[in-house]
Amino acid sequence: MAGKRDTSRDGLNNKIQTLVLTNFKGLWQLIQSNESIKRKVNKALLNSLIYKIPTRPNPYSMMTLDKHIPDTDKEKKTDTYTSWDSLNDRTYTGRHLPPNPKLNDPNNLPKVEDLAILFRKRDGKTIYSSKSTMLFPYWVQWFTDSFLRLDHTNKLKNTSNHEIDLCNVYGLTRKQTHLLRSFKGGKFKTQKLKRQDGVEEEYPLFYYADPAQGIVDPQFVGLYEPVNDEKRQPADKKQYLFAMGVERANVQIGYVMLNTLCLREHNRLCDVLASNYPDWDDERLFQTSRNILMAIILKIIMEEYINHITPYHFKLFADPEAFTKESWYRTNHMSIEFDFVYRWHSAIPETFTCNGKPTHVATTLWNNKILIDQGLGALMEETCSQPGTRIGLFNTPDILVELAELPSIRLGRELQLASYNDYRELCGFPRVNSFDQITGDEFTQQKLKEFYGHVDNIEFFVGLYSEDVRQNSTIPPLVARLIGIDAFSQALTNPLLSPKIFNKDTLSPIGWEIYQTTNTVSDLVNRNVPSSGKKYKVTFDLHKE
Repeated sequence: MAGKRDTSRDGLNNKIQTLVLTNFKGLWQLIQSNESIKRKVNKALLNSLIYKIPTRPNPYSMMTLDKHIPDTDKEKKTDTYTSWDSLNDRTYTGRHLPPNPKLNDPNNLPKVEDLAILFRKRDGKTIYSSKSTMLFPYWVQWFTDSFLRLDHTNKLKNTSNHEIDLCNVYGLTRKQTHLLRSFKGGKFKTQKLKRQDGVEEEYPLFYYADPAQGIVDPQFVGLYEPVNDEKRQPADKKQYLFAMGVERANVQIGYVMLNTLCLREHNRLCDVLASNYPDWDDERLFQTSRNILMAIILKIIMEEYINHITPYHFKLFADPEAFTKESWYRTNHMSIEFDFVYRWHSAIPETFTCNGKPTHVATTLWNNKILIDQGLGALMEETCSQPGTRIGLFNTPDILVELAELPSIRLGRELQLASYNDYRELCGFPRVNSFDQITGDEFTQQKLKEFYGHVDNIEFFVGLYSEDVRQNSTIPPLVARLIGIDAFSQALTNPLLSPKIFNKDTLSPIGWEIYQTTNTVSDLVNRNVPSSGKKYKVTFDLHKE
């Protein structure tokens, strides 16, 4: 039963900021009509968000938990201090708060298996998003996978470059990138495949030479080691898996759609650059096209994607030059908390329409034939014509509760994450002192009290998704706060956006023009599908025509 949430612990400043930004629409439109005032307000709002927590570098990293204590030590202690190695070794994931082993004592916490009820759907009912299409969770999984990459052999480490660098498209290393390149005209290796209606579209090459035996095409040996889930796929699925930048790029059709879109746009940019600068060689065409595409994706993330998340009337925008002297303008170091706020397993429906038919989400895993048969434009439009699901408790597909939600809780305990209340305090929210200050839903309150007894005992991961989503937002408040802090402070520090780099010399005059006039995923899609006179509907917003 839904009741009214007690807002007394939201914080006065937070309340005022939300009230002002979600009202007075006419005033905000007036402000945004003046370029000078708009830039000043944009800078002030972004800084007010990023400075909610202490700026990087963080004094701690996951290295704290990996100190090679001798096996003879019966009682392992977790010391929390800063070292030069922990500040600079980015193979270890960062952390905002130090470990808290007392909070994570198994004797003081509910059994992980018992917490499954918090994520399973109540009475089997799916709660759909009132704001987001399915493109929203597809995009999130795709772009975050380029920098939130926990090492599966050691969860204290990560395998990312700590940048939004499109490694899912280009590969993590120069060697991997070279395996994907044609070395002709700056382009990727590609092939033409026919849709069901016979029209050809451009895709990456296939990864396997012999799908039945799991033999990789020799030209892609060393690209990556396939994950176990891919290795278990039958030959009829393996034969359509593409050679792309990272080992999970084929995992689901949303991921493959966006990778295919970027491949086509990169190759399209190469053609545009070659026609404008005929003396450029393959290397310059490749590198400049890569720079342009990465800058465009960063812009879409900071403007279309972030503004879809927020309920604000003022539309935040990328303005790299405004922030270079800020104390938060530091080298990126992805944090474990940032990884946890992007575990949106509840965001994709268990069943949705695919190629006009009801389809279980499991069917869309490792199944590129769906995209090949339907084509990028049609599948993208179908994706954007149906809602995603609400992010929060009691809404995760059954297959993901055991595979994703419960392992997240176990990982939080293993990494000794601080409590939900500790992270509220870090992010500028007052600590809650009753369950009805987290959510107005009485059933959720009851279950949280039953499992944890006191609000101070609630674990970070559970608390994140227990909160009510604000009106016209897409995610709970603490999730939104942490995303805003890390997303902007680590996107705007991308080397491509630094003042001496972010210019026509780097992107080329024609590339600069393309960047300035590309604002949405729709812009990318509709110029990278076979010409038919049709404009496909591509949007994060469920209500946008």
